Amino acid sequence: MSFRQRLDRVSPERETVITIGVFDGVHRGHAHLLQHLISAAGTAYQPTVITFANHPVTVLQPGRQVSLITTLERKEGLIREMGIDQIVSLEFTEELARISAREFVGLLQDKLLMKGLVIGSDFALGRDREGNSDRLAELGKELGFSVEIVEPLLLDGLLVKSRVIRQRLNDGEVSVSNHLLGRTFSLAGPVVTGDKRGRTLGFPTANVNVSKTMAHPADGIYATWALVDGERRPSATSIGVRPTFGLTERLVEVYILDFDGDLYGRELEVEFVDKLRDQETFSSLEALVEQINRDVVNTRETLAISGGAHGP
Repeated sequence: MSFRQRLDRVSPERETVITIGVFDGVHRGHAHLLQHLISAAGTAYQPTVITFANHPVTVLQPGRQVSLITTLERKEGLIREMGIDQIVSLEFTEELARISAREFVGLLQDKLLMKGLVIGSDFALGRDREGNSDRLAELGKELGFSVEIVEPLLLDGLLVKSRVIRQRLNDGEVSVSNHLLGRTFSLAGPVVTGDKRGRTLGFPTANVNVSKTMAHPADGIYATWALVDGERRPSATSIGVRPTFGLTERLVEVYILDFDGDLYGRELEVEFVDKLRDQETFSSLEALVEQINRDVVNTRETLAISGGAHGP
């Protein structure tokens, strides 16, 4: 479905105030922008978010891949939790990349009854990113819609951006990522059959098949929560290739403390609280088991300190 066809299918309840972006992660910076959107809409207009099912960079820079912090479904759910019901998800295509800023905002006025646009200061749309904040302000005066420019959010000196969160995850700094997200970063996927090495060591793990399109924390051992039947259970999660066994396939393996159920084939979500240590190679299985026991103790302590909280 083209972006024009998708816009044709939207039926606004009333005139709208719109914001546009990828909104990957729906982090605190996004929340900051969305609160401005809600405020600008007030009771007279319908706050509306236009987002993308794919990351524009993969179209604008063919061959480049961007690991996503949230799935489209999760992203839309988080935006709705903030009180915005009208979300228009578009497929970013070469056709959309070529459209002029004037034509695109004209479509928004025609199809979505746009009366206002709320954007970040570094936002741009249209061919060659011609529709920057200055150009959109000019178009707003000419075509009759307001433009509000929102400055980016800084937390503890860090710019709250999806790319910053991805980098922190890539560095294993999940606690920093969680702070910028405003909630605990999580991965989810079906539990698949592994080689059952953990069970032979006395620590049966759930091997979670996470999509390679999703962002992963760096290799290492993490204190985590595993969501089982709606209950958050303490767990220790390993991400890596298990060098002690000479393996090369990167796995996400979850050891759920004090749990003995069968999870094969079920969807498992894992929330990452903090990194315990890097991935290591051990000289013997005995040394590995000793370290896993220490990891379990450290996991209990870390999760106790966190208080079980997982953000707003």
